[in-house]
Amino acid sequence: MAAPKKYPDELRERAVRLYRESDPKPVIRQLARQLGVHHEALRNWIRQDEADRGQRDDRPTTSELEELRRLRRENAELKRANEILKAASAFFASELDPTRRRS
Repeated sequence: MAAPKKYPDELRERAVRLYRESDPKPVIRQLARQLGVHHEALRNWIRQDEADRGQRDDRPTTSELEELRRLRRENAELKRANEILKAASAFFASELDPTRRRS
């Protein structure tokens, strides 16, 4: 399970909006200090917002990240189910083997 978020979503949205609507663009470190957040956290939020808006091609959008997480969970579940089915198949195959000795 994912760790709880350090900063609330409202703060993230407000910080990104402040950066985006400022002209000229403020220095990220100064804005982060004013908002009481780590500058790298703010930098990542801004980059993610730019990706979501189609302004960046170097990182996936939020919807793509959510789909990737969902697919990874689904893949892990399918692998677990496959292992169970393999074990059950081997068990029943050995039970049905006519050459096997019964004690």
